[in-house]
Amino acid sequence: MQIRMRDDLRTAMRAKSASEVAVLRVCLAAIDNAQAIPVGDKHQTYEVKAFGDRSVEVPRLPLDAAAVLAVLSREIEDRLSAAAQFEQHGSPDRGATLRADAAIIGRYI
Repeated sequence: MQIRMRDDLRTAMRAKSASEVAVLRVCLAAIDNAQAIPVGDKHQTYEVKAFGDRSVEVPRLPLDAAAVLAVLSREIEDRLSAAAQFEQHGSPDRGATLRADAAIIGRYI
């Protein structure tokens, strides 16, 4: 799915679709964040190493399809919730934009 999203990001960039580019970048970043290794309290004892030192490189956590879908579902829920709040407070244009963003993400679910 991430490969498809990255391909769609390139296509959106070529088409100069700023809103789609922004949504796809945020979703890919959310997936990347979900794959990050938790460091706990180790960040306090981190030593600066030379650039490219493999001793500080660790593989990212693998995510199965269900985990990726959960990340994307949270992104949709966040946007729909924010859209409802914007609409409730008299900003229907912003709400419509967020609903359109949620629809873009929905293509991957």
